[in-house]
Amino acid sequence: MEVQYPISIDWSKEEVIKVINFFELIEKAYDQGVHKGELISSYHEFKDVVPSKSEEKQIFKQFDKETGFSTYHAVKEAKQTEHERVKMAK
Repeated sequence: MEVQYPISIDWSKEEVIKVINFFELIEKAYDQGVHKGELISSYHEFKDVVPSKSEEKQIFKQFDKETGFSTYHAVKEAKQTEHERVKMAK
């Protein structure tokens, strides 16, 4: 699937990489599953780039619309699960 990641022209190259890595892990959580620690760590890096909750919601909405996934639910599952892996149902 060819996805247009929601990125800002104001972000540095390193920030863009952090955001893309985070969204790639969200895709992987739906496709094959990911280690919850890896997803949570990547989410924290995403939050370093996008600290605003309202901006986070807008970016999640764009990505979710593009992919059909729920970024919020994937992050929530990673934070709440007792299992080591997060595998989201489509």
